[in-house]
Amino acid sequence: MKGLLPLFLGIFGTFAFSWAGLTVIPNAQIGHLDPQMDEDGNDPYPAPKSGMAESGRRVYVGNGCTYCHSQQVRADYAASDIERKWGERRSAPRDYLFERPAMLGKMRLGPDLANIGKRAPSDDENAAPPGSTDAAAAAAPSGSAPATPTDAPAPAAAPGGASPAPATAAQTAVAPAAPTTTAAGAMKDEPLLYSAAWHHQHLYNPRSINPNSNMPAHRFLYEKRRVGGQASADALKLTGAFAPEEGWEIVPTYDAKCLVAYLMSLDQSHALTEVKSTAPAAAPAPGKAVK
Repeated sequence: MKGLLPLFLGIFGTFAFSWAGLTVIPNAQIGHLDPQMDEDGNDPYPAPKSGMAESGRRVYVGNGCTYCHSQQVRADYAASDIERKWGERRSAPRDYLFERPAMLGKMRLGPDLANIGKRAPSDDENAAPPGSTDAAAAAAPSGSAPATPTDAPAPAAAPGGASPAPATAAQTAVAPAAPTTTAAGAMKDEPLLYSAAWHHQHLYNPRSINPNSNMPAHRFLYEKRRVGGQASADALKLTGAFAPEEGWEIVPTYDAKCLVAYLMSLDQSHALTEVKSTAPAAAPAPGKAVK
């Protein structure tokens, strides 16, 4: 009987310290974070996602994309994520204020997607004809590295597509080198790298972009239908063996559009006061400071 009290206290103490260390202390440290803004209340970061992006997030979650992709850039002393150009700084708790749950991930069968939206071409670049020299030169957004086998973000692991196998959306590096490869790494007649059209083609058939990709195709997110009169503006521009039969077209479903909107919203490049960035911070406007 004498040993029961110390045993009970030992068990109680173990659980109490664990609870305090894993719940109470972290909540006291980061449980009351707010979006970062300048002193005038402008430039809030992070901001809630749009309706389509939020719906796409549910598609991403529901199909287990997080099994194969992470959304956390680790510090340079802990990994080579920044060296791989997956981000300009490490991820911080503030980045996930509006994420429930946060898609930190625990495995990387595909590359990290925390900043895949940052790599998308601008609207002007995206409007340029695929394969044109000017469009290709512009395709690599400022501050982003040329695509490499480790830098190719495939849209979420089993995105919107409920593929039983965890979807490795990003394990699609870049199109293999060929005489028609442009400066931006996009093959002629292919959509600009990381553009919405690129994501759709990559989701529909990853092998049409990278023959060695091991990402499952998510064709269930797309509809094959007959062309009625004029082709749809959303139709995928597939060529060669991947193109549909004449008179048919492949168009994204609403879930596919939402998923792509979510992927293109992922951007943790905003400078944070609590995190050191490898990119030079833009000078604040006169009389303004970040809080």
